[in-house]
Amino acid sequence: MGRNPRTYFDPAEMAELEASVASQGVIQPILIRPFGDAYQLVAGERRYRAAKKVKGEEYEIPVLVKDMTDAEADEVSLIENVQRAQMSPTEEAVAAARVLGSCAGDHDEAAKRLGWSRATLVKRLALTNCSDAVRTALNERKIQLGHAELLAAAEKAVQDKALSAILEHNLTVGAVKQQLQSISKSMAAAIFDKTDCAGCQHNSDNQQALFGEAVGTGSCTNGVCYTEKTEAELVKRKESLADEFPEVRIVRPGDQYTIIKLVAEGATGVGEEQASACRACKNYGAAVSAIPDAMGKMYKNQCFDTACNSKMVAKRISAEKAAAAPAKETQPATGAKPSGTTAKAATTTTTKTTAPVTVQDSTRVKEYRVKQWRTFTKKELMQNPEKNLLVMLSMAATGEFRHVNSGKLAEGLGKLSGTNATFTGTGLTKAIDAAGKLTEDYRKMMTMGITTSAMDAIEERRLIEIMQFLELDLKAHWQLNAEFLDLLTKSEIEVLCEEIGLKAKLGKQFSKVLGQKKDDIIKALLKVDGFEYKGLVPRSMHYAK
Repeated sequence: MGRNPRTYFDPAEMAELEASVASQGVIQPILIRPFGDAYQLVAGERRYRAAKKVKGEEYEIPVLVKDMTDAEADEVSLIENVQRAQMSPTEEAVAAARVLGSCAGDHDEAAKRLGWSRATLVKRLALTNCSDAVRTALNERKIQLGHAELLAAAEKAVQDKALSAILEHNLTVGAVKQQLQSISKSMAAAIFDKTDCAGCQHNSDNQQALFGEAVGTGSCTNGVCYTEKTEAELVKRKESLADEFPEVRIVRPGDQYTIIKLVAEGATGVGEEQASACRACKNYGAAVSAIPDAMGKMYKNQCFDTACNSKMVAKRISAEKAAAAPAKETQPATGAKPSGTTAKAATTTTTKTTAPVTVQDSTRVKEYRVKQWRTFTKKELMQNPEKNLLVMLSMAATGEFRHVNSGKLAEGLGKLSGTNATFTGTGLTKAIDAAGKLTEDYRKMMTMGITTSAMDAIEERRLIEIMQFLELDLKAHWQLNAEFLDLLTKSEIEVLCEEIGLKAKLGKQFSKVLGQKKDDIIKALLKVDGFEYKGLVPRSMHYAK
């Protein structure tokens, strides 16, 4: 069976479908996908169940086979179920959370794929915090959606207690809302500073003193204020981790498929080398929980790209299998006689296989890197007239001349010709006259400047092609500096120091250095006695060769 988000099959609806299948068979094919050595059901489980029951195991049900990823299968299964017999909102919630995970936490993209509004998506995701008992009650239509939405905002223990009361007394959504408001904002569970709450009239402890009876001991009756203070504290905790990790998020109900703990070993391990490299990835970081049962808790060493994490785990497993494969034996050639009186054992060869390391750099590092590449490329072009000319001709032949900066060239022409003229909207005559006043050296400089002026705007992929042609040596242009280090978080800095040898050079002192404020870390790393900085270019600065 597949990854069907539906867990409850309404008996009356199934009976109706079974009658139809018994009479006419299955008309619309079910959807399956290749899965290992077999097939997995993607859409049509109700039809499959009905056919199996009324037609028997030998019935040949029509199928449509399609190659699909897990994410694609989840989306199709969810949409198919929503469009057919009404699926429980909690079932939709779990499936929507999976789609959100495949979208790397992008709520707008997930809503678009599902054909929902963002508001609907947020409401469904909130239901993933429902306790098992509440989910079952909603799946079986024993409570209304409004009940479940209210209960999802409370801790699971509170949910189960409230559910019993709802079922026993047949409470309306309005009645449940009123009761939950009085008990869900517990002062004991508050994660913010409660100093201002001590004398507040909305603190139920104070209300008891004022009116002789309490709404509920230790609760806040001003939900808006309580929520605002909670959100402010969540943001504060998130900001406290900003210098330490590339990505820090507040995670809420429904975000469980957008995050996974980064580990090197075990069933979800990515391998030691990859785990180390991942600490410099833009999707590596920490989470601050906004889930009721774990409100305010901080979780470090998290990966926010679950799809990539799964790929890295698969690569690690594949590499381990390859490494564990039976070693090849080298046998003597046919007819060859072994030397001596005893034949030597066949030679055994082993190969160490490791999965290639993959890292996604942060946007700020990417932008800095390309900016530096443009600067270095311009310098190289100005120092090599012959290659500059070849690049110019190639750009002219491929339509890349559109990136030439006429403004900069006009400014240079005015200055070098001594005319200080401007040429916008003047036609060619004035510019030709100015060019005629240039010395031989200035003409060469201006000609070479045509190519270099385009480097500021040319596409990155074309820039890399030019760098490859120039065989640009980054070691000749770049050295570790404060501007670059300031772009990095502490986890990224540690990975960088491991890569270039700074961590090993500092030895036991490294932990002490990394424990300082970021400005002090940068200063310390740039003045390590006896460390050779020249020629060290980290992976994040490299271009494809």
